[in-house]
Amino acid sequence: MNIPASELVERFYTLLWPMLRISALLIAAPVFSLQALSLRIRILLALTLTWLVYPLHDWPTIDPVSPEGLLEIFNQLSIGLVMGLVLQVVTAAILMAGQSISNAVGLSMATMIDPNVGNVPVIGQFLIVMSTLIFIGLGGHAMLLGMVIDSFNSMPIGKVLMGQAAWGQMVAWSSMIFLGGLLTALPVMVTLVFINIGLGVATRAAPSLNVFSLGLPALMAAGYVIMIMSLPIIGARIQWMWLQALLQTRSLVGLP
Repeated sequence: MNIPASELVERFYTLLWPMLRISALLIAAPVFSLQALSLRIRILLALTLTWLVYPLHDWPTIDPVSPEGLLEIFNQLSIGLVMGLVLQVVTAAILMAGQSISNAVGLSMATMIDPNVGNVPVIGQFLIVMSTLIFIGLGGHAMLLGMVIDSFNSMPIGKVLMGQAAWGQMVAWSSMIFLGGLLTALPVMVTLVFINIGLGVATRAAPSLNVFSLGLPALMAAGYVIMIMSLPIIGARIQWMWLQALLQTRSLVGLP
């Protein structure tokens, strides 16, 4: 079967646009951006999703080296990256919570090497693993792939550009880094504050006590116990943040 070269070029141009949006999402989104997923797996997954979504829409033929094509390339990459970065805000909030808990407990020097984010406190690494399991347990990966496929209906290629409102919503959502980190670490940190106050009162009442030799082991032991008791609350707040991130993603791409 002989296919004219012009038809091959036209099909490549139409296949390029969904491929760009899906590939940008896989680069930035949690779980899919992990180093455990090699570049070959990501490319294969992007090609598979593009091939599945290709027959569902009528794709415009835009020359990618024209001014209109260059603008559309930037637009498609922006849509995919923003969808992934909305979820990465939750990851940053969990890392901040882990750092705060580690500092309060006295484990700020105990760090592990994470190939995705660098040096991470041990408690932060534990929370990241727990949040990833919660995200997968919620079916967040499937919801995210479903949203990027549905986004071709709400934001058709060649017709809709990401506006100032979407970028402003993304900036406003980034405040969840601090709010989510505070809410996640709050049960442990508040309890440790009261323990520190009690140690201060005990040291004031009995100056012969060495606050350093007594306080650090007490804080570490109390921190572990409190964190174990607070895991259901921490897990519920991480689940709430993931759900809010998915709702933000749907809103950014214009889905109801």
